[in-house]
Amino acid sequence: MIDDPTSPNLPRNLDRGRRKAGRSPIRLGRLPLVARLRADRDRMARELDRQTLVMQINRLLLDHLDPEELFVAISTALLERTRHHYMALTALEEDKAMERLRFLDVPTARGQFRIGSGPVPDLLVPANAAFVSRKVQILDPGNITAIQPPRLATFLAREGVRSVCQVPLFSRGKALGILILGSKSEGNFTEDVLHLLEPVAAQFAVAMDNALAFQGVQSSRDQLAEEKLYLEEEVRRDFATQEIIGDSRSLKAVLDQVGTVAASDATVILLGETGTGKELLARAIHEGSRRRARTLVKLNCSAIPMGLVESELFGHERGAFTGAIARKIGRFELAHQGTLFLDEVGDLPLELQPKLLRAIQEREFERLGSTHTQHVDVRLIAATHHDLARMVEAGAFRMDLFYRLNVFPIRVPPLRERKEDIPQMVRYFTQKHARAMDKRIDRISGDTMQALVNWPWPGNIRELQNLVERSVILSPGNELRVPLAELSQPREPLSASPAPTLENLERQGILAALEACGWVVGGPDGAAARLGLKRTTLNFKMKKLGIDRGK
Repeated sequence: MIDDPTSPNLPRNLDRGRRKAGRSPIRLGRLPLVARLRADRDRMARELDRQTLVMQINRLLLDHLDPEELFVAISTALLERTRHHYMALTALEEDKAMERLRFLDVPTARGQFRIGSGPVPDLLVPANAAFVSRKVQILDPGNITAIQPPRLATFLAREGVRSVCQVPLFSRGKALGILILGSKSEGNFTEDVLHLLEPVAAQFAVAMDNALAFQGVQSSRDQLAEEKLYLEEEVRRDFATQEIIGDSRSLKAVLDQVGTVAASDATVILLGETGTGKELLARAIHEGSRRRARTLVKLNCSAIPMGLVESELFGHERGAFTGAIARKIGRFELAHQGTLFLDEVGDLPLELQPKLLRAIQEREFERLGSTHTQHVDVRLIAATHHDLARMVEAGAFRMDLFYRLNVFPIRVPPLRERKEDIPQMVRYFTQKHARAMDKRIDRISGDTMQALVNWPWPGNIRELQNLVERSVILSPGNELRVPLAELSQPREPLSASPAPTLENLERQGILAALEACGWVVGGPDGAAARLGLKRTTLNFKMKKLGIDRGK
């Protein structure tokens, strides 16, 4: 009897027939073919997801030329697939000797951390073992504790990071940096994630290489534009006023010192009252040096608001502070291979002095809002009318910075110590201002000249020049008419001693307490107890005032 194909007993009859033939019965739910089909489907889904991500990254590469914007965009694109809690990028310095954190993105706390504004960026710099192996490294809780530097391991443990993935980035055969992803989930970075990251890392390396190169070109362009504007401003100035006039013995002694030190790269500090021509001497030093072909960049530390001095000196990145809408190149960077003249350096804020000291000694600094180190080759000339030694004693100026600036001090004499130069200077300024006003003044009476020579000139050359200009305006004919009534009440020169401030008095009190207790801060006999402060409060004040042991 032939079985009916529609019979419900057909599978059982077939199995019975297969058993008679010595073959295994068919199990429809356990077919190897179905498992293979499912595996192929999953593999195709992963490959499709991978290709989708690659295409998404390609679009991001076309849309973002700024490296930081590109980094954040890629971090956002990866977040759905890698579930990372932070992503960072370190880049090798030019000498390949060390790494620096370039970018950091914390998706769960967007905007909370910024490069250069807290302890987190400084800690997220790993060891460069991934460069040696040229392979992706997965760190689980067992070897996270041994990660270098130790502070990073401590930070990761405190933040609950249980898995770290380090992807070395290479482009055109050179090592660029390491892409680091951290997760609070153990085993978060699986083989599927690594398979996903491989093409992304290759794309990202090439893109970041191009973006950083573009940033370097843009930075060079901005620097050239800044130099052009600066030099145009210098050209517009009347360079005739920058001629050093006089034949007195004291002036010749100063010029001899200028000629001696100009050929070297030694730091020079010009000491003297305001209005004595320290800027002219700084220019003379620059023009006599091997850096004369480059720029002499000037900054008056007392003419800039205290909160903007650091930005003027070292520059800032976009978004470093409120109102920083674009990257700004600082004076140090602008003076690369040239000379930087810091006028009135005694007015530099105390909290900024350590950074200036580092820039002078190490020839490196970071812009505000960045941890990327800028290396510069700058010759420094400083000037001040303050008595820096007395400021050091009063705690208003750092001792180490004072000695670093005081390599070659030059004292510029006040005008009252070089009276024999006054007639020559009066005639020079008279002709200069007469030409500017389209006048002809060719006569100065003897009594007038004698009165000018006898005046003590508390404002020095600047006061003399202003008085001569006013006299030219008031002179109706060809004889210089000086308002001698203004010279009838001589005044003493302005004191160069800095007035005590509340901050200086507070610093002196803290130093006295520390000295009295042998620099012990805490405890019943410590400085904090003597001052009636908490130990943490005293530590904060010491840090704010720049007080360290031995300083």
